[in-house]
Amino acid sequence: MDTPKMRILIVEDEPDMALLIGRRLGRAGFSSDTAATMGEALEALRSISYDLMLLDRRLPDGDGADFVSVIRGLRPRINIMMVTALDTNRDKVAGLDAGADDYLTKPFNGPEFLARIRARLRQGSGGAPLPPIVVGALSFDPNARQASIEGRPFPLHKREFALLEALMRRANRVAIRSELIEEVYGFSRPVSPGALDTLVSRLRKRLAESRTGVEVHLVRGRGYLLTEAGA
Repeated sequence: MDTPKMRILIVEDEPDMALLIGRRLGRAGFSSDTAATMGEALEALRSISYDLMLLDRRLPDGDGADFVSVIRGLRPRINIMMVTALDTNRDKVAGLDAGADDYLTKPFNGPEFLARIRARLRQGSGGAPLPPIVVGALSFDPNARQASIEGRPFPLHKREFALLEALMRRANRVAIRSELIEEVYGFSRPVSPGALDTLVSRLRKRLAESRTGVEVHLVRGRGYLLTEAGA
């Protein structure tokens, strides 16, 4: 079964940036809506209970920081992460003092961005844990970052685990090759052309040997897809 999707509102007036964030969230298993102005965002909040808001500061109808109290009035329990190009210490202090739960500056690191979102969602609602991701006999706990097979630990080498985590978070959806490389190897480290394919082969072998009931499929020209065996 898949993890129930948490819903995120992206408040961003630059269409390309909003699209980039939305796609990244979708591949990580989240559902998202986009608002280009604070007015649109407040309208969405009145009808939908979001788990998290990603709030830009430079919006056509004002500074996002000025609307935090209004947002809290509508949805007291919502998590608010400011995602903005305003990057001085003074800007960060102003955003956090306005009531934001976190403050991330553009351009941001993709894996860090998702990790901070997961952290905020864990801390929201009194630290309620995120549910496990289960495929076949394999379970991944996103809170403890541990994998198990029918309750037994599934030990892996560091990069094998990083690859499994990236695939499990996108279970039953195509994991884009470039994003897998980014999450497994990082931005700065040079990676040989066949490194990811070799790592996938190793992980496939471990999954088969351990009888997880999980398969990793190649999607030519795009990346890889993790599914329950026979699906």
